Amino acid sequence: MSLCATQSDPREICRRINESAPVDFLFEGDRQRLHPDSRLPWRISPEPFWLTPDQHNVLVRLGPAIHAFNRACNLLYHQSVKGLQPSFVHEYLDVGKSERAIELARLNRVKSHLPAVLRPDLIVTADGVRVAEFDSIPGGIGFTAQVSAAYADVGYDLVGGAHGLVDGFYDAVVAGVRTEGHSPVVCIIVSDESESYRQEMAWLATALRERGRPVHCRHPKELHIDDEGVVIDVDGERIRTDVAYRFFELFDLPNIPKVEFISYHAKKNAVRVTPPMKAFLEEKMWLALFHSPRLTAFWERELHRDTHELLKAVIPYTWILDSTPVPPHATIPDLRVGGRPVCDWDDLLHLSKKERQLVIKPSGFAADSQQSKGVTIGHDVPEEEWQAALRSALQSFHTTPHVLQQFHKGARLPTRYYDFDSDEIRSMHGRVLLRPYYYATGGHASEEVTLAGVHCLVCPADKKILHGMIDAVLVPAAVREPANDNPAA
Repeated sequence: MSLCATQSDPREICRRINESAPVDFLFEGDRQRLHPDSRLPWRISPEPFWLTPDQHNVLVRLGPAIHAFNRACNLLYHQSVKGLQPSFVHEYLDVGKSERAIELARLNRVKSHLPAVLRPDLIVTADGVRVAEFDSIPGGIGFTAQVSAAYADVGYDLVGGAHGLVDGFYDAVVAGVRTEGHSPVVCIIVSDESESYRQEMAWLATALRERGRPVHCRHPKELHIDDEGVVIDVDGERIRTDVAYRFFELFDLPNIPKVEFISYHAKKNAVRVTPPMKAFLEEKMWLALFHSPRLTAFWERELHRDTHELLKAVIPYTWILDSTPVPPHATIPDLRVGGRPVCDWDDLLHLSKKERQLVIKPSGFAADSQQSKGVTIGHDVPEEEWQAALRSALQSFHTTPHVLQQFHKGARLPTRYYDFDSDEIRSMHGRVLLRPYYYATGGHASEEVTLAGVHCLVCPADKKILHGMIDAVLVPAAVREPANDNPAA
């Protein structure tokens, strides 16, 4: 039974949300410091994160823009390989990758294929949202769907609705797949490296089957391969898989059982793999290439003007930490410190703490490029640590490229949470990470993209890296006018 969220005791709302959480540890996290009555490894708020109508409009527009950006990135890479665009594009994107990973990315059969599920990580700043990264294999779908359902059940009208994350998933991953006499069968393949997400993806598959959608979750070892495709056991029968949803990282390919057979049948068009096995699309260096002066004409031609302007507004300046020496007469484009142009990466070694408003990140195709691993925030570490991180990034360019990114400080925004010890609602100011989930339901060429739900993480203001933690508030999003100051409205 739904409550009226605007009239209910906020403590009761929090208790209801807590009680609705599954007890089978769908929600992973640090539980050592949890109150014994808490089922969730984060602070429970009595309300969603309130987006302004303007913020919501940006999120709605951003989904089709990211999809269009992915399509342009895909085109740019392949044109670079053919010599129709500068060769440095594919050379950068192929750095550190095996011949097999490059071969899979260039298969003609999947040349036009793009990710069906999109999720940017967005920092809420005083001047709007800024992109931290784009993720085409995002975790969190299952538990965000569960959290959204809980907040909808107590009466909130959420972005994406109560079940948008579940209902839209199937339509997105099967878009463009044609089958004879049956609905496309989807198998979510979760590797050992992605083990922490197995339960939530299994939950998602179960929720979809309850809606009549043939979706199953399996470990790669549980797949069967025959001459015609990929087969799974379902209730004592063997069923052919039409779509393999790839929930594993491409840097981990050597450790994925039967992946060569999966790729073989993908090449034969016997199974659709999504997201496609295109390692080049999963690099943070795309944020740098977007700002490259040599590629400006390409982006302006391939992206609609409003899309291009929106992406320019949200993608921070980013640079590839290429160890190739910079010519003495050159400067690094758009990189200035204290008003001075930067001519060499060594110019960054002795910056003051105030000048180190910069972040170093692995670009991708490495284990430490996930979940904020390998990230160094310049002004948050001693000079020696900053220098070591910069030198290490440059030295590893030929194996694990890194990017340098402009740091955008998150705005301090108020939120509330339930204190189990005192049985009170407490206030805190935190910095907000928005993770909107988009489903591309119109296929690869279409910009039909749906905002299915939003995962909002409000971290304590003193935390520089915004990631899941026991002291954070995790909620879905809803929309209201900013003039309404009633936190329970």
